[in-house]
Amino acid sequence: MRASIRKLYVGGTNIPVGKTPVISYRAHYAPFAPHVSTQLSEAREEFSVTNPATGLHICTVDVASSDDVQRAVADAHATFESGVWSRAPAIHRSKVLARLARALEERVPALAELETLQIGRAIREMRTQLGRLPEWLDYYAALLRTHQSFVVPTQGKLLNYVQRVPLGVVAQITPFNHPLLIAVKKIAPALAAGNSVILKPSELAPISVLEFAQIALDAGVPSGVLSVLPGPGSTTGKELVSHPLVRKVDITAGTATGRALGSIVGGNMAAFTAELGGKAPIVIFDDVDVPSAVNGAAFASFVASGQTCVSGTRLLVQSGIYDAFVTQFLEKVKSITKRMGDPMNPKSMMGSVISAHHLQRIHNIVEKRRSGAILMGGEPLKDRSSLDGFDFSRGSFYPPTVIANVSLEDSLWKEEVFGPVVVLKKFESENEGVELANNSQYGLGASIWTQNLSRAHQVAAQLQSGLVWVNTHHRNDPSSPWGGMKESGIGRENGIEAFEAYSQSKSTIVNTAPAQETREHDDWFGDGVENKRYG
Repeated sequence: MRASIRKLYVGGTNIPVGKTPVISYRAHYAPFAPHVSTQLSEAREEFSVTNPATGLHICTVDVASSDDVQRAVADAHATFESGVWSRAPAIHRSKVLARLARALEERVPALAELETLQIGRAIREMRTQLGRLPEWLDYYAALLRTHQSFVVPTQGKLLNYVQRVPLGVVAQITPFNHPLLIAVKKIAPALAAGNSVILKPSELAPISVLEFAQIALDAGVPSGVLSVLPGPGSTTGKELVSHPLVRKVDITAGTATGRALGSIVGGNMAAFTAELGGKAPIVIFDDVDVPSAVNGAAFASFVASGQTCVSGTRLLVQSGIYDAFVTQFLEKVKSITKRMGDPMNPKSMMGSVISAHHLQRIHNIVEKRRSGAILMGGEPLKDRSSLDGFDFSRGSFYPPTVIANVSLEDSLWKEEVFGPVVVLKKFESENEGVELANNSQYGLGASIWTQNLSRAHQVAAQLQSGLVWVNTHHRNDPSSPWGGMKESGIGRENGIEAFEAYSQSKSTIVNTAPAQETREHDDWFGDGVENKRYG
């Protein structure tokens, strides 16, 4: 796994002299699995990872072959059966996860820069996001110390205790938009529960996850407990989830991918968790504090360049404040656009999208809409940044884009754009606002903006969404369940719910009656037929 090390000196503007960050990464990565370390010379297909902000090559990554998948699953299963992790005391797993949290904490600055390098998001976003990742490991480390088994009040002289036991080999498929965040969100509960994990990261952004796997090994996670197999979802991912030894599959992907993989997983009688697409409404009532709603809506819509499943893509504004909100919101959008620049510049407000292909997809959706007027944005950025002179034409940059009065039948209203594009629509009554918010095949995230506490609770209860925020948006915590309704997925990440989804209950029933009593009452086929137990 230890290939040559490259150091990238980032020439970002406004970085003090002598403080230029240095990012260490490898020129070449192989799959991270026990069998690979002894076969570095094995020939594999390769793909290139490119910086979407500059178009420059970062590194080369080997595609996990069919043989790699089969051997990684076999090794993971053998490791699980050995009990080195699956039957290790909970206190031991807790200590290892806590140690991993501290190791990750130390590497956050370098990993944040690596994330910006491979996905083009603004460094200020990545530093903040990755700074919280150790919390997931700490949470599940603490849960292992506090989670309790229980005794069922069964009838008769029986002791019935119920424990949580691991599933076995679990497969995880993660996307490009939050490479390390989503990986850690899935890995932490899976490891805590005692499983062996095989993760396939997005081929657009696999580097940080591959680096994390080495950090985990160094922190004490046994070899074979965490493997990372890079490669396309259509081959590597499909073969992984199809393996009969995989007892759970956990994906974050588009709804079409979720359907396709779900049918495979169901055929293997394995467990399935899927966090899929979204088209989050932001419902803004006319009693709101407008500046707060503007700031919240801008964050919901444009953080991560709009590439999140809970991105606030439908702004629903009550008529009483519609004009005032739109005026202030457009000023905010203009300010964000002016302060876009080199993603490595800490003053840059928004980065690139993930690729030139995705940039063209976003623009095609905007151009081919059948309704609505563009109020701001709507064209890929090709000039130089007014913030720092960065040449946008080198990468894949799309500005914050606002489109008003889009028809409910338009694909721009219905489909997930996965970019910094939002639609604006006016509503009159509370009921109309709720109807518009629920007018979607998706139901992952939503937010409500109002100063009326009664209204907030009533509307939250009516929204068909797995996550509802009031006077905020996109808040996430390891203790808070995360998942969607309708076509936005199955199951939940985070919290006790995720831990239990990575384990299964095991009920042990012990007869505590004396032998004489057992002989008298438990001989169903004895000579006497009275007072015999049945079930």
